[in-house]
Amino acid sequence: MSTDAPQSPPINYITPAGWQALKDELYSLVNKERPEIVQIVNWAASNGDRSENGDYLYGKRRMREIDRRIRFLTKRLEAAQVVDPEQREATDQVFFGATVELLRGDGSEQTVRIVGVDEIDTARNKISWISPLARCLIKAHEGDEVVLHGPEGKEVIEILSVEYVKID
Repeated sequence: MSTDAPQSPPINYITPAGWQALKDELYSLVNKERPEIVQIVNWAASNGDRSENGDYLYGKRRMREIDRRIRFLTKRLEAAQVVDPEQREATDQVFFGATVELLRGDGSEQTVRIVGVDEIDTARNKISWISPLARCLIKAHEGDEVVLHGPEGKEVIEILSVEYVKID
């Protein structure tokens, strides 16, 4: 008897907006993009020789990419645990979904939002809850100083404020 029991997928913490974005992408792939590609592949296959048929070859490749993305999104949504920051009790401690205002070691201020790995958007200061910065912030309180060990060395960061608001 094998001791290798199937593992359940790891938890995928995600905000409501992130969950909806994944669900919308999955819906679009399944109900719009994939049927269009299937139609193109069927048309191209009916034209005869498939070995030099660009529409057929591209369509088959694109269909494989879509199917792979559909499987990925389905697994991510199955493992998703939606955490709504607006529903969290008021606290000055940093957890998933927090919007944190920081004073960086160089004197600059930065605001970051701690989100799921599928929602990262550095241009909008959304960082993953498993990123080095988020990991050093989690469980710290407003007013605490934390140390980030980065490629440039240690950086002392002060937590100026912590709030739990809607993240778009």
